[in-house]
Amino acid sequence: MEDIKKAIAEQIKALEYELTTELPAEIKKAVALGDLSENAEYHSAKQRQEFVNARLGQLKKRMGELAMVNLDNIPRDKVGFGSTVVVHDNTKDEEFTYKLVTSEESDVTKGLISTTSPIGRALLGKEVGDEATVVTPNGKREFEILKLQTIHDTAPAK
Repeated sequence: MEDIKKAIAEQIKALEYELTTELPAEIKKAVALGDLSENAEYHSAKQRQEFVNARLGQLKKRMGELAMVNLDNIPRDKVGFGSTVVVHDNTKDEEFTYKLVTSEESDVTKGLISTTSPIGRALLGKEVGDEATVVTPNGKREFEILKLQTIHDTAPAK
């Protein structure tokens, strides 16, 4: 999780620099060209400024959310954030291993699924032996939880 926080902090720093240094310089240069009503450089810089402001707001909100993650609130015997889960997909008759991660880390091709994804949401709170029904764009899938390793099992001892 620290890697995610660091990456978001770097994005925030870069966007703040763009917002406070680069964009004002671009806008000042565009204003110097004259008539603003038909000045593409000015309109482009103003649009980028709006986008950067909105993105900064999203990233700062996400940092706040990540700061509030408390490992003590994550169950030790049920699927939760950081869990690695081996499931049997009864629909496809195949086994899959998923690790529940944040949306920033998710990569289905590597078995990293977000806790907010349909599969992630269906698995949350389940125990070994439980079944979960997942509604995907390709239809319903039935999973049985075969193995579970929680974030507590992999976290370094304090």
